[in-house]
Amino acid sequence: MNSRGPADQGLHLIPFRGLRYVPELVGSLAAVTSPPYDVVVRPDGLLHLESADPYNIVRLILPQADSASARHEQAAATLNRWLAEGILAPDPEPAFYVYEQRNDEILQRGVIGALALSGPADGVVLPHEDVMADVVEDRADLMRTTEAHLEPLLLTYRSDGDATGATAVIERTIHRPPLFATTTEDGFSHRLWAITDTAEQSVLETDLARHQALIADGHHRWATYLRLQREHSVPGAWDFGLVLLVDTARYPLRVRSIHRLLHGLPVTDALAALTGLFRIRDIEGPLPRALDALAGAAAESNAFLLAGDGGFHLVDRPDEALLTRTVRADRPASWRTLDATVLHSALLDHVWEIPDDPAHIAYIHDTAAAVEQAERHNATAVLMHPVREEVVRDLARQGVTMPRKSTSFGPKPATGLVLRSLLLD
Repeated sequence: MNSRGPADQGLHLIPFRGLRYVPELVGSLAAVTSPPYDVVVRPDGLLHLESADPYNIVRLILPQADSASARHEQAAATLNRWLAEGILAPDPEPAFYVYEQRNDEILQRGVIGALALSGPADGVVLPHEDVMADVVEDRADLMRTTEAHLEPLLLTYRSDGDATGATAVIERTIHRPPLFATTTEDGFSHRLWAITDTAEQSVLETDLARHQALIADGHHRWATYLRLQREHSVPGAWDFGLVLLVDTARYPLRVRSIHRLLHGLPVTDALAALTGLFRIRDIEGPLPRALDALAGAAAESNAFLLAGDGGFHLVDRPDEALLTRTVRADRPASWRTLDATVLHSALLDHVWEIPDDPAHIAYIHDTAAAVEQAERHNATAVLMHPVREEVVRDLARQGVTMPRKSTSFGPKPATGLVLRSLLLD
């Protein structure tokens, strides 16, 4: 195992012996995969994944039991049973894994490896969002109990755009036969290759050491990695975390919003509290048309689309006096004018007075699901417009974090294609 801490100048990625499903022992590789744990928010979605295959990875990342400790112990027992049965098996030698996702619109390629951990002050891995302590605690106990990293974070870096260094290795690798190829029900095809040649591994490591990375998806898991590293004083496997690195100069990601579901706040009450503080307009549906109206308004001012009563309500042009007294003045203008900043600082904290905890707010990636849940439970869905990637990266480089769950970069890697056991390093 390499020494504790980040590389001297940049990313320090090392190969590892991946744990992978044995295809002959599961129904299909597509049936055992899952979206990342924080995307599976609906009970029916969880049930669907559990029903897809008895060995679906959701049984490890979102085990079901009466208490947190029981859930995590169940995940560890399940993982150990699958290893004993040969359902999951370690690869024979350390490898980097080239991972490709594609559909009719998007092609994403990157490399999966174990990345040396570093704090924000090191300037190697840049977070751009705050995290919730309870989520970090839950993920930490799961990783601690299973002694495994069950799903990779999504990190981005930017090369000069040429097919050299790591990019050249990746783009040579994809012309070889993959370890597997599968298509999931969302229409994405997935392919995975192992890079075991030490010369090619060296090229990857040397090139990546020149770069810093932005956390695109997985802030809570990165914070969990750092927390668990602090618990282990002896250098070793806990000094590295499972990541997927994507060069967005070659393979740009989509940036989408994460919406808010406000439990216990009917839309009529939400709108009444905003009267005189925002411009409020009723917008005709269907949902895509209402989102177009949101996009137009967001180009000119802070804007939100409220739903949950069967209609859509566009809220924009906030009162300047409200912003002055509620939004921190000691942050860059690009932070102060973020929709997420205004939502949390002005609306949630002061106008609606809603605590930012799971009992009061749910964070939902799927727009239609947010609306449907709000209508079902007489709640308010606050639909957000996406932030541009350059704004996210600029704030991260300044060391300024955005409100939690401000962005959703994608496509996200499928969970279950390759795992990392900390007992193998």
